[in-house]
Amino acid sequence: MDIDILHLIEGAKQARGLTVIIDVFRAFSTACYAVRNGAVGIIPVGDVDLAYQLKKENPGYVLMGERKGKRLPGFDFGNSPTEIQSVDFAGKTVIQTTSAGTQGFANARHADELITGSFVNAEAIVNYILERAPQKVSLVCMGTWAVKANDEDSLCAKYIADRLNHQKTDPEKITTHLKASKSARIFFDPEVLWAPEKDFELCLNIGLCDFVLKAEMNRKDLLVLKPEYS
Repeated sequence: MDIDILHLIEGAKQARGLTVIIDVFRAFSTACYAVRNGAVGIIPVGDVDLAYQLKKENPGYVLMGERKGKRLPGFDFGNSPTEIQSVDFAGKTVIQTTSAGTQGFANARHADELITGSFVNAEAIVNYILERAPQKVSLVCMGTWAVKANDEDSLCAKYIADRLNHQKTDPEKITTHLKASKSARIFFDPEVLWAPEKDFELCLNIGLCDFVLKAEMNRKDLLVLKPEYS
């Protein structure tokens, strides 16, 4: 199995084979919690205007996401797992647009298959890839705002790659390292109201979810992320 670790939008453009679009803080952690709470599908959208348009055309859909971390005007939810942890999404379709993660799906046009990547479903991702046994795997770290590499996405890619290569991993070391990382500071800054401290813990609940979120094209030529259980 040939495994490439790529970064940012350019990395998404270069991705080939079975591709994992990684956004730990917080897009694809939040997406997993929404599905865990009953959402039947998530439409990852790169463009904000398209997100508003889809909501207008489908009033029953849930609008979720951010720019520069903050919830957008008129959105039902931001990009915080803490905010939606206890929300019942049963039977709901979610439109999600974010600064980093969903941009990966908008740009990974040459991938054979697309799934999301986060620590909360990392074990399911590993199992899924091992079952599929593709020749090529691309792990795309979307970074901070999709413009700068960050520790959490890079460590998640390394965790997945190590597990695929049957190497030992140490989740406690990952948590300790990330707690001291620059990108985690927002969670512990009382002035940053859009990033609750609990988000850090929820995003690092390794292996919580037993499904991957796999992108499929619907009848309207939109990608929809749907759970596939391992």
